[in-house]
Amino acid sequence: MKTLFSLLLILASSLSHASEDPLRAQVQTSDAWRFAKLFQAGKTSAEDLQAGYLDGAGRGVQIFTPNRIHDAAHLARQVEKRRADYAHAIATCLPLAESLNGELRAIYLAYRGLLPELPLPAVHWVFGAGNSGGTAAPDAQVLGLEVLCKAGTTEAEFRRSMRSFFAHETAHTWQPRPAADTKDWLLLAALKEGTPDLLAELVTGFDPDPAREAWARPREADLWRRFLADREILLQGDKDAANQAYRRWFANAGATFKGLPEGWPDELGYWVGRNIARAYLARAADPRAALRELLAARDPAALLAASGYAP
Repeated sequence: MKTLFSLLLILASSLSHASEDPLRAQVQTSDAWRFAKLFQAGKTSAEDLQAGYLDGAGRGVQIFTPNRIHDAAHLARQVEKRRADYAHAIATCLPLAESLNGELRAIYLAYRGLLPELPLPAVHWVFGAGNSGGTAAPDAQVLGLEVLCKAGTTEAEFRRSMRSFFAHETAHTWQPRPAADTKDWLLLAALKEGTPDLLAELVTGFDPDPAREAWARPREADLWRRFLADREILLQGDKDAANQAYRRWFANAGATFKGLPEGWPDELGYWVGRNIARAYLARAADPRAALRELLAARDPAALLAASGYAP
């Protein structure tokens, strides 16, 4: 009954939002172009960005503002600090945005076949404060162009990475909010990010981060021991120790930690979670039901136990 209730919750939450037609879905770029015009005109003060970008913004900027853009003053400071990143994204990747509709539709057609009852979200390009490549709300996925369009990226590489992002962020729109009494935060975070990575792999046919896979796979048993040790730290509840333990696996771009193997990749918790999700799926009698259970992730410990994952 608990599993059925979880699945009904995720389904009810998802079906409350309109679905994009997979044959007509289009990347929404209007807010990104509004920002680009301000930037190219040299109008990047807090006042300019508030009046010309944040005021009257579309759904994508609205979603990005509270926890990523924060406010016009913060955005203006980041634009000044990273002008080269914004200039590169505007010149190189923004003109490609509309040509990515084919990639988006291919992902959505795959999802329609895999999980046909779940709605497909609108997709918005925006410019943020240099701190997020993407996020999702139940009705939309939002992608931060200045982060995703890195200098030196070829058009082919950008298209491939966008297929993975479209697939990953779509899966996030189907995930319910964690229960208020959740304590197993590290395992939950791994499943919350690893399941979208597994779904991205299924619908694109390629690994979302081959470099991370190449580094981590030979070290799988050691990484799993480290993950379990950090999971225990979070369960014990010491705030400072828990923060360090969590950030070894998530929200750690550019961070360094003592005692870790050389080359430790950013966001390695995604990789751990994908391994657990893949093991759970492999054991399932009904693969589609298993994917829905992984998306709900109402009982992370039970999912781990049922997966049998223990390298």
